[in-house]
Amino acid sequence: MKSPSSLEFLAEALRRLPGVGPKSAQRIAYHLMQHDRDGAAMLGRALTQAVERIRHCARCNTFTEHEVCETCMDTDRDESLLCVVETPADQLMIEQTMTYKGLYFVLMGHLSPLDGIGPKDIHLEKLIARATDGIVSEVVLATNFTNEGEATAHYISETLKARGLKVSRLARGVPVGGELEYVDAGTIARAMLDRRST
Repeated sequence: MKSPSSLEFLAEALRRLPGVGPKSAQRIAYHLMQHDRDGAAMLGRALTQAVERIRHCARCNTFTEHEVCETCMDTDRDESLLCVVETPADQLMIEQTMTYKGLYFVLMGHLSPLDGIGPKDIHLEKLIARATDGIVSEVVLATNFTNEGEATAHYISETLKARGLKVSRLARGVPVGGELEYVDAGTIARAMLDRRST
């Protein structure tokens, strides 16, 4: 069996991107090689650099190039508030609302038993340790309003409330079935301001 050509290998790699199917990947590969080789080289360097340098923050689990991210190092943040989100993209969306001044914990996913994703896969032990550090007084659950996000929020809420923590949930306003990354900042701002206890 012959090994794939460089062009086939590029198209196959591009298929790993969300929303990119075989035809789209092939079109992108051909476009880069035919019209934008400098862009392709830049993309390659950027991916290599990101893979080599980006790691998880030791405190909040988000992406950073340092041991602890800039948000966790910000002394103007309210350390008593901890907002739990599924992804760094969700964290970025909440930051863009400019309504939340606490700290974060990024799960890097959500519970999904059918896909084999359990509490260990979303760093639940690390979250519990962070939330029960004696400084945090409220945990804001800002998981997505999908079935998995709701199940994740419920599981975390029950786990943290059993340890005596105040737990709140983003208010509705974010569409049911919606993902924070794709919701406008005004809607997220309203949901953050109107959050409720669970």
